[in-house]
Amino acid sequence: MTFSRTPLALALLSMLGVAHATDDTAPQKARTLSTVDVHATTSTGYQAADSQLDTFGSFGSAPLHDTPAAITVITRAQIDDRQPRTLSELVRGDSAINDNYAPAGYYQDVSIRGFPLDLATGFRFNGMIMSAEQLLALEGKERVEVLKGLGGLEAGVVEPGGLINYVSKRPAEVHTLTIGTDSHGSSYEAVDLGTWFTPSFGVRVNAANEKTHAAIEHTDGRRSFVSIGADWKITDQATLLLDTDYQTSGQRSASGYQLLGGTQIPEHPSRTRLLGYEPWQRPVGIHSSNTSLRFNYRFNDSWNAQVSAGHSHTVIDDNVAFAYGCFYAASCASGATPGYFFAPNGDYDVYDFRSPDDTRQNDELRAVLTGTFATGSIDHELNVGASAFRRTVDQRAYVYDYVGTANIDDRVPPYFDPSPNEPGPSERRLTSWQRTLFAIDRVHLGETWQVLAGARLVKLDERAYDDTGALERDTRMTKTLPQAAVLWQPIAPLTTYISYGEGLSLGREAPYWTSNGGTTLAPLQSRQVEAGVKYAVSDALDLQAAVYRIRQAYQFARPDDTAEGFTFVQQGQEVHTGLELNLAGRVTDNLRLTASANVIRARAENTGTPDYEDHQVVNVPRWRTAVYADYSLPFAPQLAVLGGWRYAGTNVATPNGDTRVPAYHVFDAGLRFVTAVGGHAMTWRLNVDNVFNHFYWRDTGTSGGDSYLFPGMPRLARLSMTYDF
Repeated sequence: MTFSRTPLALALLSMLGVAHATDDTAPQKARTLSTVDVHATTSTGYQAADSQLDTFGSFGSAPLHDTPAAITVITRAQIDDRQPRTLSELVRGDSAINDNYAPAGYYQDVSIRGFPLDLATGFRFNGMIMSAEQLLALEGKERVEVLKGLGGLEAGVVEPGGLINYVSKRPAEVHTLTIGTDSHGSSYEAVDLGTWFTPSFGVRVNAANEKTHAAIEHTDGRRSFVSIGADWKITDQATLLLDTDYQTSGQRSASGYQLLGGTQIPEHPSRTRLLGYEPWQRPVGIHSSNTSLRFNYRFNDSWNAQVSAGHSHTVIDDNVAFAYGCFYAASCASGATPGYFFAPNGDYDVYDFRSPDDTRQNDELRAVLTGTFATGSIDHELNVGASAFRRTVDQRAYVYDYVGTANIDDRVPPYFDPSPNEPGPSERRLTSWQRTLFAIDRVHLGETWQVLAGARLVKLDERAYDDTGALERDTRMTKTLPQAAVLWQPIAPLTTYISYGEGLSLGREAPYWTSNGGTTLAPLQSRQVEAGVKYAVSDALDLQAAVYRIRQAYQFARPDDTAEGFTFVQQGQEVHTGLELNLAGRVTDNLRLTASANVIRARAENTGTPDYEDHQVVNVPRWRTAVYADYSLPFAPQLAVLGGWRYAGTNVATPNGDTRVPAYHVFDAGLRFVTAVGGHAMTWRLNVDNVFNHFYWRDTGTSGGDSYLFPGMPRLARLSMTYDF
């Protein structure tokens, strides 16, 4: 890797100079953190004790140790040390999470326990449902929480894999400046400013600006971000918390590869070449804002209430010279190759796709009452509440026109004129309402046993329209989703549990190339059984393990004798059975560690299509592991060595299991150097992702029923300096 003539080289030299000139014994400025949140979260670097998902949520008001679910927390320390910029980079440390259609330069999605998250409902901003069709900025976040497995009682209509919750930073006495660069010459600046103006009112402001020189040619980007958080302790009983952020970004999106002829993995793919590049392709512009307002009221030591409101708004100006299929390629003219894959010789069609003003908006209102009481010798912790959630989608009739055919081996694709057509007027395409009532009771049966029982009543009312405003679909249903768990805690450090839950998710839309293309299938019910163990190895180190089985109807394009050759159906079951292990915290005084391992058997059963059974389903590696370590050198405590290892087993790329991408190992490394200048803390961080520049396929996921292959990024070094002024 060459650093010459880049800002990274100059910054590295300046880092060495500061390390040599600075007095290591200079005192560092101490900070006293304050919080007024009713349920504060504590952590020791890589370990977290609580989460919003167990506060006013479906598991009762209890710490993570007493929660009968697999929840992992990506702490602020982990985010700072690893310097992720995208969702894909953020979740590398959890082996239960995998990329699922996560292009560079575009909003990304992931799967948890093998089930892709719904971008409409699977992500949270301070516990409120957010529109995740955006680049999810991390500067204003204190931590990111991941609920793995069924979240029906927590979330209502949601995919069975789980949830991801972004938690905002709270006001504190903090004043930091961060600047950074990378081995491609990108620039990054961020500030984190907070104070308590009075003992009862505090504010936290984060802002960032980034210009990215991307590894993929022609995809340089930029983004600007600002967030504001405010806490107002109105009285000893009442607290108001406001959080809002805004981000604007622009970057060309990189198309994924497709299987050649529908069966072959490209032999000589490029990680840095932009497929279908045309100079008229504009960047994808994304403008997003997220707001949450939470009012907490403590009636007494036993009863609390929270009323919350959330608003999330995203506008996408989608522009791409899209590399897709081979319908117009001469090599596919015979019809022997499906037109929705690249041609056997690597030919692919290029489309001018433009969809400006694509607007997604989520609004939610929720009220929760929590309290404790006793019936005789039995103690109860009760959570009851109600919520209303509305999502709308407004879109213009898009342009999606074929302009020419290129080949994956073209160093520079041929030039094609863009389509002369223009997008049509904006129309309401979706209005979706979810109204819910929920209740859960945690019953304490003596010192060692607890029983949780609850349910969420969900009323779904959803209408979809075509690009002229005509009604296409009207979905209405009411469903009760139960949840129950039994906990056994024979000693304080050990919690064991077994749980059962049911969930509801929306059916997928049939791909256009099936006989019922464009049809949205009926909502699906899912069921999960999970058994887990949580053990506090020490006050600073937690171990958790979980065994689970999730069942849901299998949705797939079934081969048949229709003219199209396929019909999209729900038939049989998709069954995911897995084992997860997670370790997080401080192992010794010098070593902090997060370690994760996941083995999963994901199968389709009773589908009526034998070729699709008895093997892993698409984009669910059977084995995944991830380890990240932070070791402070005993002879130089201000210097820490960082290291990471990621492994994924072979990954299925076709429904019949005949085509798979190879397993891979990826190694990351880094350094952290803490010093002081003028009595103010200064922290340098250097991270090198994919140290050995290994090629691997990170994603074989689908979007809209079409399959894509995305390679992992080449080696990338990031350097940052944070100064506490």
